[in-house]
Amino acid sequence: MEFENTIGLETHVQLKTKTKMFCSCLLKTGCEPNTNVCPVCLGYPGALPVMNKEAVKLTVMSGMMLGCEINKHATFDRKNYFYPDMAKDYQISENGNPLCIGGGVEITRADGTKKFIRINHIHLEEDAAKINHYAQSSGVDFNRGGTPLMEIVSEPDMESADDAILYLTALKEMLVYAGVSDCNLEEGNMRSDVNISIRPKTGEGLPLKADGKIDFSKLGTKVEIKNMNTFKGIHAALCYEAKRQRECMAHSIPIVQETRRWDGEAMETASMRSKENAHDYRYFPEPDLVPVELSEEQVAEWRKLLPEQPEARRARMIADYGIAEYDAEVLSQHKDNADYFEAAAKGLDKKLAKALCNLFMSDVMALMNESGKSIGECAMTPAALAALVKMSASGTINGPTLKELLPEIFEKGGDPEAIVKERGLGAVSDTGALEAFVDQAIAANPGPVADFKAGKKAAAGFFVGQVMKLSKGKADPKIVGGLVAKKLASL
Repeated sequence: MEFENTIGLETHVQLKTKTKMFCSCLLKTGCEPNTNVCPVCLGYPGALPVMNKEAVKLTVMSGMMLGCEINKHATFDRKNYFYPDMAKDYQISENGNPLCIGGGVEITRADGTKKFIRINHIHLEEDAAKINHYAQSSGVDFNRGGTPLMEIVSEPDMESADDAILYLTALKEMLVYAGVSDCNLEEGNMRSDVNISIRPKTGEGLPLKADGKIDFSKLGTKVEIKNMNTFKGIHAALCYEAKRQRECMAHSIPIVQETRRWDGEAMETASMRSKENAHDYRYFPEPDLVPVELSEEQVAEWRKLLPEQPEARRARMIADYGIAEYDAEVLSQHKDNADYFEAAAKGLDKKLAKALCNLFMSDVMALMNESGKSIGECAMTPAALAALVKMSASGTINGPTLKELLPEIFEKGGDPEAIVKERGLGAVSDTGALEAFVDQAIAANPGPVADFKAGKKAAAGFFVGQVMKLSKGKADPKIVGGLVAKKLASL
């Protein structure tokens, strides 16, 4: 029997705020354990939470970016459970009335087909503390406890590990674009609980009830893989688990509803605990927080802060600047790069914009990699990069001079036109002057001349190099090549 996967993700995203969700403790990585704490995030009796408005704003902006309906009356609840990472024995979360409902992300598969991955809802909550395990003991670091955390719950619309990674990649790109999170996986800014089940393949999509909602009773037994924080790990875990469940079915072994963990070394999932029924968290309304009441005016004001969608930006950049689809894809992956490129390309025609794109994609990105600096951290302004491109295209400077100046201006800044004028780096394009250099090079090197006459055409390249030396690198290599070929042919 052939089976198909049903995959859904619960993605936790740390919001880009300066302070915690319900107190004024700073959010800062790399600090000594339990130094950014207070009675509120340590769960002391009687300590009262105060809502972080910025976290609410960023969650709403995320929802708008993802096409969600914004719930203008959202409420917080207490999610009760006992575990060392939650000192007060409950987590403040949103259960019945989350901030964002619906929405979704469109993915494009390798074969070019598109699929819309629906989002069920987005809710806001506080993160738990971090448990560190040592050789003989464990410790709890509450620096992370209380961090504003947004949970994005998808519908089980994904059919493969590839779908899941495409969804997460698109999700990360949009959230980083909107400035709501760094989505730094290494720092745990973005992590996912992965749910997967299999069922006999029908080709008819998800089973639905009469009201149009998903009939979960007709899906396979769900297995959850907790706290995955790398895309590579998520992909591998889903591939393994899909294969494991099929092998269970092939050998008539029941699939148990459970929570599993991913072992990256063994490259397999392992059982953590059975989960026969949903946890009874005994949710009840948080009595110490008033509901979040949003006005139309407030939502409209936040909507104005949204950037252009990455997909729409790619299409516009291709149309406006005549650049290739691949180049637009790479440039738009990082908003800072795309912003810089567009600032530099402002006022340039399509031919110059394409030259600018080529220079940015090759040399500028290479300099970023070598220096470890982002485009916003370098000293070169967009106007300076545009000036270099225009000077090169007009013949004011040649290719070697451009390659020489670019690293310097990237590192130290400066006005390219002023530097070229001050140092006398302008290209030599006067034919008479270049012909004199050609004559001088030929007269001084009778050996290569004889080689050329004997049929060694590569000797012409030697003379181009000699002329470049005589001109101190200022000559246009293309013009020199033509003059050398003409002169040697006449000998």
